[in-house]
Amino acid sequence: MNQSVFAPGFRLSVVDVVILVGGMTATIILSIFVWWWGFILTFVLAHFFLFCNVVRMARPLELVWAGVFVVLAGATVAFETPGWLVTALVSLLVTVVVVVVEMRKPSYHGLCWQQINPGLPAWWEARVAEKGGD
Repeated sequence: MNQSVFAPGFRLSVVDVVILVGGMTATIILSIFVWWWGFILTFVLAHFFLFCNVVRMARPLELVWAGVFVVLAGATVAFETPGWLVTALVSLLVTVVVVVVEMRKPSYHGLCWQQINPGLPAWWEARVAEKGGD
């Protein structure tokens, strides 16, 4: 039987730490060869940490951000336009938008959920009861 545990807020697992340490090591190595290789990896790692550990964002919003970033970064690599500055700024704007959208959901369960979404425990209980969970 699938048991869900109510565990909102910031989280950090061993796997997350391994990914972050490995990613930062790769960032340092890659940036020695080409600066933007390190930039891309650092930018994506920072968003991984923000979305998965701090905000704990739903997958569709992560994919919106990833799609925008991949298109902009791909165009910058392939055609040298719109450039890394525009890619970073537009991606950061999309970051703000998807974080705000996530934080306004009744299911928001990331950092500071008690202040942002005090109704979360009731929402959680209703979902568990709806699914017939334990």
